[in-house]
Amino acid sequence: MEQFIKDRFNDAILHEAAQRYGVAGAAVTMLDSFESFIFEFSREGTDYILRIGHSHRRNQTLIEGETEWINYLVAGGVSATQAIYSLNNKLVEPIADGHGGQFLAVAFVKAAGGPPRGRWTPELYETYGETIGRMHTLTKAYTGPHKRPEWDDPVFEFVNSFLPEGESAIKQAYRQVCDYVRTLPKDSQSYGLTHQDAHGSNLFVDDAGRITLFDFDDCGYNWLVNDIAMVLFYMASTQEDKAAFTAEFMPHFLRGYTRVCTLQPQWLLEIPHFMKIREIELYAVIHRDFDVDNIDDGWIANFMRGRKERIETGQPYIELDFSTLEPLLNSPTV
Repeated sequence: MEQFIKDRFNDAILHEAAQRYGVAGAAVTMLDSFESFIFEFSREGTDYILRIGHSHRRNQTLIEGETEWINYLVAGGVSATQAIYSLNNKLVEPIADGHGGQFLAVAFVKAAGGPPRGRWTPELYETYGETIGRMHTLTKAYTGPHKRPEWDDPVFEFVNSFLPEGESAIKQAYRQVCDYVRTLPKDSQSYGLTHQDAHGSNLFVDDAGRITLFDFDDCGYNWLVNDIAMVLFYMASTQEDKAAFTAEFMPHFLRGYTRVCTLQPQWLLEIPHFMKIREIELYAVIHRDFDVDNIDDGWIANFMRGRKERIETGQPYIELDFSTLEPLLNSPTV
């Protein structure tokens, strides 16, 4: 989060946002957050999440598009955190920041359960795939207003903004991979509104093994396979042997996915390109948020170790021939 946004936020804005959802400011609890201010509150026996972001990052139209799509998915049977209406019957509540901008408040039903850490099983991998697949099946038919950005919109621009001048080779690698994916075909079966960040920190698992997706803040128009690439990118991120993990994980994930959504084999071959885009973007965001020479976060330090050289020399994020996954789409067990 940019410092000027932190500086403009205050208790008066929090209390106003809370009141618009029927609770007192003192009744909300602050949670860990990254790009927005996140709080939890209860009302009439139900737990909710209150998110307050700034119009500098996402304007009101963008957030309306996010909440409308989420509620469309929920209505279609996707397990996601529904956006709720304020007391003013609005999905998004704007609050002036006193400097010509706005804080934008939105509230969601809190996801049941908790983080999946330590709970992954082959069965849960399969549920993960089915959850993403159900979302994709619905988005192929989505005809709502085009309020969310394309994948390469400036709102998602990190690399040129946050990498220093000395990272010209990595900027060039990013341009090349983006230029490549722009050549891919777009149609209603392969391209549409996607989550773009459906990793394990953006979902909860309940006691019945049901997955609920949340944090659709980055949702935008992209190739559907990008969501699959993001899932694999983060699932494999802590694995020493990423290729071996992929061979273990993907059969279960694709079994669940293809149960509810069709995936043409050629799209599996594009997964490395979308993972490369995320790899470089994450590298850039880390430069924005951390002193890269003094990182004490274990996950981030592990990701950054040797990352500059890997990107500059064109090494894939996962050393795997993705064509080997194609039989999984046609197997009688899938």
